[in-house]
Amino acid sequence: MLYAILCYHSEDLVNTWSKEQDDAVLARLKAVRMKLTEEGRMGPAARLMGTTAAVTLRKGREHVVVDGPFAETKEQLLGFYVVECRDLQHAIETAREMARANDTGGAYEIRPLRVYHPPALAAGAGAPAGQSTLSSMGRAQ
Repeated sequence: MLYAILCYHSEDLVNTWSKEQDDAVLARLKAVRMKLTEEGRMGPAARLMGTTAAVTLRKGREHVVVDGPFAETKEQLLGFYVVECRDLQHAIETAREMARANDTGGAYEIRPLRVYHPPALAAGAGAPAGQSTLSSMGRAQ
């Protein structure tokens, strides 16, 4: 099953890191990503741009676009990984491995993931109903 591992941290704190500090954290995380890739478990991953580049669409009678992230929080969503795991415990162990590589604080939120494909893609997806795998996303395992 696919799991999203959402990366939360204080954007203000991360922005104070020197290029060397940031590069060191990214190098340690790259080692984890490469291991997951070799195991055929690594899906898409992204580092999000800063919240100052974000806009939010507030839903209601009239939809309103506002500057900034969706909520006032101490930690912001900075990025995410999509990882193939046997079960929740396996996903937690994977997140722990990432946490050891990036021991600067913050949090990893772990959620089961469903991938929705356009009808033409879904017909060949091959995953059981309600489940997705990396191969059903069009990636070889």
